[in-house]
Amino acid sequence: MLKRDAIAALAALAQDNRLDAFRLLVQAGPAGMAAGAVAEAVGVAPNTLTFHLDRLRQAGLIEVRREGRSMIYSARFDAMNALVRYLTENCCAGAVPPRSARATITPAVSRKHAKERT
Repeated sequence: MLKRDAIAALAALAQDNRLDAFRLLVQAGPAGMAAGAVAEAVGVAPNTLTFHLDRLRQAGLIEVRREGRSMIYSARFDAMNALVRYLTENCCAGAVPPRSARATITPAVSRKHAKERT
């Protein structure tokens, strides 16, 4: 992935509704979802969602196809994986972080969720 493509993808995801829609499409898998169903699930007006989905499409993160009268949107997993690879390709100078470094992250997340549950 080129740097400019990574920047475009990250910029497209840097908005609440777009990030929610993208995550929903990732969960939907390759079958995707109709635009109306995405709008309802995300809680935005269909015309607003169309704008957000277009930004994600322009960034190469999703694709759209017509099925009858419906527009079906789906995540481009190859683009998502390329973005993750781009972000992590130089992680830790190519070494796997030590177990102790990974373990320090887990308790903080667990404490946060524990506080939310109480």
